[in-house]
Amino acid sequence: MRSAMRKWPAIAAIALGLSLVWTGAARASELKLLSSGALKETLQDLLPQFEQASGHKVALALTGTAGIVSRMQKGEAADLVILADYALAQLTKEGKVVDGSRADLARAGVGIAIKAGAPKPDVGSAEALKRTLLAAKSIAHSRGPSGIYLTGLFQRLGIADEIKARVKPVEGEPIGNVVARGDAEIGFQQISELLHVAGVDYLGPLPPEVQHMTVFCLGLSANAREPEAAKALVRFLTGPAALPVLKKHGLEPG
Repeated sequence: MRSAMRKWPAIAAIALGLSLVWTGAARASELKLLSSGALKETLQDLLPQFEQASGHKVALALTGTAGIVSRMQKGEAADLVILADYALAQLTKEGKVVDGSRADLARAGVGIAIKAGAPKPDVGSAEALKRTLLAAKSIAHSRGPSGIYLTGLFQRLGIADEIKARVKPVEGEPIGNVVARGDAEIGFQQISELLHVAGVDYLGPLPPEVQHMTVFCLGLSANAREPEAAKALVRFLTGPAALPVLKKHGLEPG
């Protein structure tokens, strides 16, 4: 009996999340979602739940934040976008995203990975990280939000010029893949994008004193063909059913 009672809060949260999906969703639709790769595993877990509960179908396209901005600026049709807050603000200002439609979904910190089985360097403090970077033969980071931050961090650590020739900005491919095949000795990307990559050892997040959190937001596309279905998806992804899934994949809700 006690076991059954302990399950009720989780069941109630899921039921509430699904009820939010149905609110305002009168018919089944197919909607297009453009999302940052930082939410890949989270969406792979949650979208089937949404589709089953609502009857809507979601066509998911994953790319980097810069890629989403470029595609939206070129007029690509979409119903909903998920990307870093600063880029969503830019698209809103340009009229590509509906003003006032922003909904904060998750915060993502920057993580560190090395090839599986390689000696694990010390990255437990800013000074230790600095020493590790100076000793690394090659360093990879994305051209997205985490990479933009790291470029500034290397400057603040006073090592940007010294490691410049060994830094490899990567676009269009997960950093974990680059590290796994040995093309970089150490790699940096959003934690959620490193946790599940085969062939790497996840060392942990950046040290607290130099960590940076990126806020990923939902926004309704100005050329949305299925705005009501998109709003139903926003309610679901920001509802209680999504919280444990976000945490499971290294993201902090909201």
